[in-house]
Amino acid sequence: MAAHCSLQVKRLLLDPKFEGYKLSLEPLACYQLELDAAVAEVKLRDDQYTLDHMRAFGMYNYLHLDSWYQDNVYYVDQFGRIMNLSVTLDTALQKPREVFRLPTDLTAYDNRLCASIHFSSSTWVTLSDGTGRLYLIKSGKRGNSTFEKWEIVFNEELGSPFTIAHSVSFVKSDTHSVAVLLLRVEKDELDTKGSGFHITLEWVTIAEIGKEGDHRYEILKRRVLQGKSVPHYAAIEPTGDGLMIVSYKPFKFMQGEDNKSEENDDAEATKEKKDPLYYWQQTEDDVTITVHIPEDITKDDIKVRFSPDNICVILKDQPPLMEGKLYSSVDHESCTWIIRENKSLEISLIKKNEGPRWPELILGDTRGEFIMDSSQCSEISESLMHLTSEVMNPNPEKENPPCNAQELEECDAFLEDSASLCRFDGDTLKVTHVINLGSNQYLFSVVVDPKEMPCFCLRHDVDALLWQPHSDQPENMWEHIATFNALGYVQASKQDKKFMACAPDYSYAALCECLRRVFIYRQPTPLATVLYNRKEGRQVGQVAKQLVTTLEASDPILGFQATSERLFVLTTKTLFLIKVNSGN
Repeated sequence: MAAHCSLQVKRLLLDPKFEGYKLSLEPLACYQLELDAAVAEVKLRDDQYTLDHMRAFGMYNYLHLDSWYQDNVYYVDQFGRIMNLSVTLDTALQKPREVFRLPTDLTAYDNRLCASIHFSSSTWVTLSDGTGRLYLIKSGKRGNSTFEKWEIVFNEELGSPFTIAHSVSFVKSDTHSVAVLLLRVEKDELDTKGSGFHITLEWVTIAEIGKEGDHRYEILKRRVLQGKSVPHYAAIEPTGDGLMIVSYKPFKFMQGEDNKSEENDDAEATKEKKDPLYYWQQTEDDVTITVHIPEDITKDDIKVRFSPDNICVILKDQPPLMEGKLYSSVDHESCTWIIRENKSLEISLIKKNEGPRWPELILGDTRGEFIMDSSQCSEISESLMHLTSEVMNPNPEKENPPCNAQELEECDAFLEDSASLCRFDGDTLKVTHVINLGSNQYLFSVVVDPKEMPCFCLRHDVDALLWQPHSDQPENMWEHIATFNALGYVQASKQDKKFMACAPDYSYAALCECLRRVFIYRQPTPLATVLYNRKEGRQVGQVAKQLVTTLEASDPILGFQATSERLFVLTTKTLFLIKVNSGN
């Protein structure tokens, strides 16, 4: 069974006295580089019309940050070239340089997706050209033209087009492996009521085989998970032993034939275990319990003890079959039992307080099953009828309407209020940990330490909390590492927002709209001058600043990445650098 966990918030990282962001007019240095060729943007086709297509491919971030090397970004241009910009000095920016060229002619494919890149380690890169082909590349030390040389060590056609969601490089038993997570949105012929599509995540492990002098890479494992919504977050653990997914609807592994029969056996065993030990019915006056007993049991082998609040049933000197405190008191002197012809024991309890229904028979005992007759069903249905309706508000003039949506603020209403975080084991292919995120809306993910899994940011009330997964620490698997005060509330007001990010050192968070505008939210910092709160007459020690930048571009924003010092913003033909922090 999967362990149901919860996220433990560190109260010391919360600021209950946070007063909001103050708009700052301080100028931010903004540099722009005109691109030699436009970004290889792939627009959605007419048959990619669902919300999942928009999330997976329409809102794709075309700018890729290399977390292994500081201020190093990549993008793919329309000629299939992987272009790199490595920044050391803002005032001496070089043009983006070509580091690799895709062998395929992308213009020849009508149904391709956008090309995607993921940096598995400091020297390994996984690359998809958007046509269904996966490349594993040994890059050398990146960001330095002297040492950087991208060399293909593996490439293979893996079916329908996909984008790379995540990848890791690891060594196990002296064998180097790279695990890659591929995302697809596929037509589902069996889905007649939903969107007609399902989401697949394929977990591919590529391993080095061969002896010395003949090193080559081949696919070791291919495993497929399927779900009904695009995951907000999907990442493989650094050791390749597990997988974590944040999604609105659950994912499950598609089993092979051997596993299917095993799963069926497990299901049958579970079914056997779950057969009720007893059945019970009730009226306003009494409760009737029916227990099936073995053939060889006689009247003399049965002992039933009644007391005002308890019951105990023993068969043939065995441990008690039923024992515990009753939900409510009974007239124990009037209670009886009898053996029926079908070898069942029938026990009658007379309620001391007539009328109230019992929600359970024995407190905490879930081994029984309550059976309700048709008259009771219709009675309950009628009593609940006034709470239901086929229209949202059948009587708007009513003094107390059933629901008033105006009581909710806009930032409190979002579709996916039941997302969950699941951890899958790579060997058993089963869920080991589950966290129901409830109203903790997913905001964005960021790599703080490239050797660890990416962090994810969730909304908690008005704040945004950053969580770092630790797959090697079962007692502290998700650690609260930073808080962005009121960011959960602030971002909800930005209806045109496209991307969100934060600095790996948590010094600021940022979001951009589809066109031009970028909003930056700094962490609170001490003031150099004295400032008083006019309403309360007290001195304010620190202030959190909000900055707004408007880019000189008419093209939509296609990529957005944050480092500790800079923001990188990519449009179709221009790459912007916004200097947020000095390098001190």
